[in-house]
Amino acid sequence: MSTKPIESSGAAPTTERHGSLGLVQGTALYIASVLGTGILVLPGLAAAAAGPASVVAVAVVLVLSIPLAGTFAALASRYPDAGGVASYVRRALGDTAARMAGYWFYFGVCIGAPVLAVLGGEYVVAVLGIDRSAVPIIGFAVFIPPFVVNWFGVRVAGWVQFVLTGLLVAVVVGVVAVTFPAAEASNFTPFLPNGWGGVGVAISLFVWAFAGWEVGTHIAGEFKNPRKIIPLATGIAVVVVGAGYLALQFVTVAVLGDRAGDGQVPLLDLVETTAPGIGPVIVAIVAAIVTLGVMNAYLPAFGKLGAALGRDGDLPKFFAKGAADGEVPRRSLALTGVIILVYFGLMLLNDLDLTGFILIHTSNMVAIYAAGMLAATLLLKRWSFGWWLAVVATVMTAGLLVLAWQNLFVPLVLAFAAVVVTIVRRVRGLRSGAGPDGHDGRGRAGGAGEPVDVGAPVAEAAVLVPAAPAAASVVSSTSTGTADPKDTE
Repeated sequence: MSTKPIESSGAAPTTERHGSLGLVQGTALYIASVLGTGILVLPGLAAAAAGPASVVAVAVVLVLSIPLAGTFAALASRYPDAGGVASYVRRALGDTAARMAGYWFYFGVCIGAPVLAVLGGEYVVAVLGIDRSAVPIIGFAVFIPPFVVNWFGVRVAGWVQFVLTGLLVAVVVGVVAVTFPAAEASNFTPFLPNGWGGVGVAISLFVWAFAGWEVGTHIAGEFKNPRKIIPLATGIAVVVVGAGYLALQFVTVAVLGDRAGDGQVPLLDLVETTAPGIGPVIVAIVAAIVTLGVMNAYLPAFGKLGAALGRDGDLPKFFAKGAADGEVPRRSLALTGVIILVYFGLMLLNDLDLTGFILIHTSNMVAIYAAGMLAATLLLKRWSFGWWLAVVATVMTAGLLVLAWQNLFVPLVLAFAAVVVTIVRRVRGLRSGAGPDGHDGRGRAGGAGEPVDVGAPVAEAAVLVPAAPAAASVVSSTSTGTADPKDTE
């Protein structure tokens, strides 16, 4: 990989990157991170809550997800860094806030990986009629292929993801095509059996389905041209994901009607209406593809973030290897595997009751979204299209944060841990003669010889370097491998 400075029109110099991910692989990763396990259960649950009006609920959530997806695309394309949301928060709000965001994703959102594996195992067991004692075995087996693939880097993982996502989209199209002939117009009346309150419940359910747009921020530096490819890949993914969920919701209502929410495996009930006998096999294959695809999309994000946290001093420096674009963060991936296994063990002790673990995952996601959108309003050029998307998304995520207040215990604990790390670093910095946050006067964390802290807040950077000439900006941009904070086109 190589980088070279280029001039942007009327703005500070940025860097042109040459990663390995192209539009096809990047789009596949985005689609898989969003069009995931939701297709297995959500259409039936939403139909049970809102009836035919659940189609409206899906459309509403799709529209609401556009500002969030667009804001993450704007940030990732302008500031590609392995730290993802944490790096944006660092630029806008400072080191401690960034550390919180990093911990929320790495230690909080990470709990979703074993949840996903168990859900996939439960689905396979249900549709094939296997004893439930096989769920842990199937769930554990799900981890192995994505870890092996990602151990060889995102180039390999990207092409594997392309195949998995292609199969997923093909299956969704196939299910819709096979079941559409059984659709009945009478199943759309009454349209609002549970009133608009039922639509609200369906909307809240599908918020889970449309989460995942932040995953691409951690591997933004692995794209061949982030400024061009990331927004385009995001746009394509929004269209594909939205069309997929809308089509599945339509046929679920049109074919199953009142029976949509009766079973534990609604996708199986849907397929069995027109393809009896082969339904269980098809749905088991879908469950396997979905689980492997989502896991393969998230693991690179966890790996890169862990390495970035090590680089920035938020984790031991041992884990920093692999943070640079083009490198494989194997040490961080290994730590991610250990964390996932710990959570997996806790789930086994809890008799695979996933409710509490899912709440931990979603509450950390909401906290990350709120911090990330607030940072976006400070980083993106005011009054620009991206800035307006960030403003809308900030209001939305603030509302989600209020709704999740009862489940914010784990995010608060992780935030407290981030504050403790800040205090420790400041004490060590004062003892060693460095700055108050463990930085020496040259912008390095903890002293000479340690990695450059490339995530200083915008305001802090303006104070430290009040008037840097253009040539210095080029050198700084090239050496850090990140876009200049002032590049806010």
